[in-house]
Amino acid sequence: MIRKTILLLFLLLAIFLAWRFIRPLNIFVVTEAFDFPVDTSVIPQPLSGLGARECGACHPAFYEEWRTTIHSQAWTEPYFQTDWQFDGSQQICRNCHTPLDRQQPHVILGFRDKEKWDPIMEPNPDFDPDLQHEGVTCAACHVRDGRIVGVLGIQDAPHPVQQLGDPNEVCVRCHVVDGDRWDTFFRFPPCGTVAEIRSNPDSRLTRTDIETLAAYQDNVAEMQVTASAKTPTQAGHSQGKTGEITVADTASLGCVQCHMPLVQRPLVEGGQVRPVRRHLWRGGHDPDMVKSGLQVRFEEASGESTDTRTFVLTLTNVGAAHYLPTGTPDRHLTVDLRLLDSEGRVLKEQNHSLKRTVIWRPFIIDLRDTQLPRWQPRSYELSIPANSRQTAAAIEAIVRYHLLDEKRRKRIGYENQEPIAYEVFRHGLAVTGIDSDLETLEFAMTQGEDFHYMQGNALALPFSDNGLAVPVQRTAVVLNT
Repeated sequence: MIRKTILLLFLLLAIFLAWRFIRPLNIFVVTEAFDFPVDTSVIPQPLSGLGARECGACHPAFYEEWRTTIHSQAWTEPYFQTDWQFDGSQQICRNCHTPLDRQQPHVILGFRDKEKWDPIMEPNPDFDPDLQHEGVTCAACHVRDGRIVGVLGIQDAPHPVQQLGDPNEVCVRCHVVDGDRWDTFFRFPPCGTVAEIRSNPDSRLTRTDIETLAAYQDNVAEMQVTASAKTPTQAGHSQGKTGEITVADTASLGCVQCHMPLVQRPLVEGGQVRPVRRHLWRGGHDPDMVKSGLQVRFEEASGESTDTRTFVLTLTNVGAAHYLPTGTPDRHLTVDLRLLDSEGRVLKEQNHSLKRTVIWRPFIIDLRDTQLPRWQPRSYELSIPANSRQTAAAIEAIVRYHLLDEKRRKRIGYENQEPIAYEVFRHGLAVTGIDSDLETLEFAMTQGEDFHYMQGNALALPFSDNGLAVPVQRTAVVLNT
């Protein structure tokens, strides 16, 4: 009898685990923040509709910026469409990629399940396909309860504007996604950007950060308390049942302060010039934005050993309060250190990944995370014999940002037309002295790409974006990329 009971338990366990491997994979918790689309049953007066073009008639600078953003492509972007359809075209994804009820072909009446993954729907008589294709359009952030909302409460405008208590509250509707369930063991939520900010003991605001925040917010004093002076709970953290770090406050996150830079210009054509925020939301899809947050130091280490020479690449996240990279776990950095001969052939190579690794089945477990927290340098070394200059010519370092893991791309069948990875740093240090082989080496290594190597005391570097030459040390490349 005991043996039969044990066998039965093992059989049930096997069936349960098998089901866990084939069941639909829901990696986050549907909360009240985004379980329904934004209600637009009342369109604010005097607007005739909710399309971005109508907003652009009076706010052309903001409209033209929005048109260049991933927000404007939130519905039409090819990777999202491929990934969404691969995962079963779940309705809940529409609530952030097309946040307005008029952007969706169905009205959500309720849910058949407690977890809210199985909505009860009927056809939407107000569905607007053109508005759907605008993705995260103007009204997605600026219309609530039949009113236009913004950071400036202006009541005498052609359309009255109700002031937001905190502009970041708009961002967190979609960018804070909970993942705390009995079967998940996240350290951070699935897209843990906000939790990364609050969990890092060194993610305090700098003086410049505070001065920038002061332009729009009055509660600056409380932001000056550093996270390192508080416990996680005191700093605005809460901890879920599975150990996941979540966030209790939004006012000091700095989302708009970084991703919507200040500019002096009128809100409307011919209006008063004032501090306003650019509607750009640049992030991982923008190489310049990523480079601005990453400092790279590449140098030969000084040491007493006469047998080996060691070259060190150090990466520091100096620009993002969250981790770098952040967002979906597919995003990651790779580091390649290569020893090359004078023909550009690889003699020795090291490869590293900076990424969040998650086990998704049968249970969701955060296995490890090697992304870059703010102000915490990460170094990688490549050592070579001291006499290798007879065959070696240079050490090359390459850092790439990946928007999507290649295995995931193949699995979902995404045939990308745009690159899914790009270089954020590529430099080399000469191992040998200056000789005629270096010109051959430069061409062989890059074939026309931007490559630079150290020659004695000098480094041939281009000008940076602001027109200033990039300063370096005698045996190091130091760039805020």
